[in-house]
Parts: sequence; structure tokens; C-alpha cells
Amino acid sequence: MSDIILKAENISKQYRLGLVGTGTISHDLNRWWHKIRGKDDPFLKIGDTNDRSSTAESDYVWALKDINFEVKRGEVLGIIGKNGAGKSTLLKILSRVTGPTTGTIKTKGRIASLLEVGTGFHPEMTGRENIYLNGAILGMTKKEIKLKEEEIIYFSGCQRYIDTPVKRYSSGMRVRLAFAVAAHLEPDILVIDEVLAVGDAEFQKKAIGKMQDISKGDGRTVLFVSHNMAAVKSLCTRAIVLEHGKVVYEGSQSNAVNFYTSLALNNFNGEAKHYNIGNFISNFDFAVFNEDDERLNTNSILLGDKLTFQLSFDIVEEINDLSMSFDFFNLENELICHVTNEDSGYYINKAYKGSKIDISISTDRILFIPGRYLVNFWIGKSHIETVYQVENIFNFQLEQSDFTKRTRPLPKHAKLYLKTIWN
Repeated sequence: MSDIILKAENISKQYRLGLVGTGTISHDLNRWWHKIRGKDDPFLKIGDTNDRSSTAESDYVWALKDINFEVKRGEVLGIIGKNGAGKSTLLKILSRVTGPTTGTIKTKGRIASLLEVGTGFHPEMTGRENIYLNGAILGMTKKEIKLKEEEIIYFSGCQRYIDTPVKRYSSGMRVRLAFAVAAHLEPDILVIDEVLAVGDAEFQKKAIGKMQDISKGDGRTVLFVSHNMAAVKSLCTRAIVLEHGKVVYEGSQSNAVNFYTSLALNNFNGEAKHYNIGNFISNFDFAVFNEDDERLNTNSILLGDKLTFQLSFDIVEEINDLSMSFDFFNLENELICHVTNEDSGYYINKAYKGSKIDISISTDRILFIPGRYLVNFWIGKSHIETVYQVENIFNFQLEQSDFTKRTRPLPKHAKLYLKTIWN
């Protein structure tokens, strides 16, 4: 038990949809009346599971429900799950950013959190001043911070701008400095959300190396949320999988990634899920055709095939700067490709009320590594505001073909096939 540095017991978090707090004085009085009589909070007995794909039947939703786990000193615990599974909510509770509705968190030592880009930074202060501010928040003395100052600045790569206000930093610079501060000020527990995705490849490699040094060399604990399954496998010693706000698996990082992949496979086999926001669009239709203009009647395609996506929908309310995009994901839920109307300079500046939109999108040869892929589709205004979204609009099994002369299977750990000519 002396090695346990963090323990979560029956952690649950409930939110009321659309409102802050309980929303009404009558609800607050009801809760207070139950409390002084020694009764359970009546609102803990209601609420929907945190499933974005289902229609809400209650004003209350459980972002997390009965989460239990322990973390030992020196462990790197991965927390994985789909978007909306409750990962960030859990980290915010562990970091004391918000409190749980029920349950307790027991920790030993200082916790440093990196939940969002530039968390805890004051935009008007310089990078150097923010290093001292964050150190003071962690309970360090000025002398302790001074000893680490140059090491932090060098690791961040922001030497030239360290005396410039943080508000003038790019998002990448902010995350580099924020990670450098959090990692070097010697917290007992380092909590990291998916913010490293903002950094470039070189910095991500440095950051992962630093986290390994923190856990293995210094014996400190890291909680790591990521959609990068390769990083989870290489960095973490153990992992938990969240689904709809509940822990559905806990075990070794390899087994947890395999379990998460099996969940993704179930999603691949599911039906398309449509989200119509604001009722701007109706009568949405979608079809996929091969190079011979034949509608696909199978989800199996070959390496090197070309596809054509055909869309049609009616405009119910006028939309300025109609924008569209496709996202291709593999079984590890890694984003393999992002396609948008801007790629070929195609724009609809104004979609008029009552008009019908017909669009054809033709791909070049698909050169992903053979495997299973899922496609999500999005429609919005100016690539910012969502008006229509389809999860799993199309999924396919890509098979190896004679497009490559290689007789052995292409390596599964690769992402793309690069066609080459050898002379």
C-alpha cells in the first residue's frame, strides 16, 4: 500500500445538460432538504449514460460513473477511449480542476497538469515569468525554480522568445513551454492530456523521452491520455479503457490497446450515425462508386483503387460558406487522412434556402496499408460551426493487390504505401 501514490474510489461526475449547476432554486432546496435529513441526493438516482449517439431522455448525464483504480509510484498509466468517453473529465478531477459528484481521490505529493494548451499561463506575462508563476503554484521556492530555469528554457526550444508575452506565442510554442515547465518542476504525479498532438514530431519525440525519464529514472508517476496507440504501447506500463464514462478494461498496455481496437471494430460494424444540428439540411443521401462508375455493393476494395463519393442534400436554411470534410480512421482510431472541399479549390459561398446540393468527390488511388478503415463526414459553416455530421458514413476493408509486386503482406505498423519504380 505504501507504493500507491494515487487512488480513485467510486468517482462519478454528473452534469445537467444546458445549464450551470442544478439550474433551479427548487432543485437546490430539494437537495439541501435531503441532506439535512441524512438522505441520499435524489438527483444521484437519475441521469443518462454518457453516450453521444443516443437521444437524451433526462436533463442529467453521467460524464463518469463509478471509476475505481490505483496507480503506483513510478507507473505510467495510459487512459484511452473514444472522444466523449470521459478521459478529460477524469483528468480534471484528478488535477483538482473540478470536483467529483461522488467519490474520493487520494494522492501523495504534488500534481502537475497539462490539460490544455498553455494551461495556467498568464497571457500578459512573459514565458520566463510564467515559469516562476507555475513553479509557485506547485509550491516550489524561487530558489528551486531558478535551478531548473535554464534547463526548462532549453528543453522548450523557446529561448529567443522567453521574455516575450505568452499571448504572442503560437499554440505549438505554448505547449512546448507548458510541457517543459510541468516536466522539469519535479511533480510527484504528472497529468498529461492529448496536448502533445499540437507539437511537431521532433518535440513529441523529446516529450515522450522525457516522460520515460521521469517514470523510469526519477520514479515519478505519469497519467497519459492519448489517441496515439503506438505512444501508449511504448510509454505506458498499464492502461485503462473508458467507454461512456465507465472503465470497461484495465490491464497491461498491450492488452488494453487490443481491447480498445476490438471496441473500434464493433463501431466499424455498426450503422452510420447522423447528427443534424440546427435543421439546416434535410434528405441527406450518400453513395460510393468505383472507377467503372458502378455503385459499390461490397466494403472490400483493393490497394490502388480509386473511389467516387456522391452526396446530395436539401438546404432548409441558408448557409454561408458551406464547408465539407471527410476523416479516415484506422482500427487504432488514428486519423490517417483529412479531406476537405478546399483541397481542390471547390467552394459554395452561399447555399440558398430551398436549393438542392449534388456533389461528386473523386479520390486518387488509395494507398493506405491494407486493413480496416472508417470514414466520418462533416458539413459546416466556414469550417467552424457544425450543421450536419455522419459517423461511420462508410467503412471498408482494403486488400493487398497486384498494384504492388511485393509477394509478402505489407507491414501492418506502417500507415501508407509509397509506390516506387526501381531501375
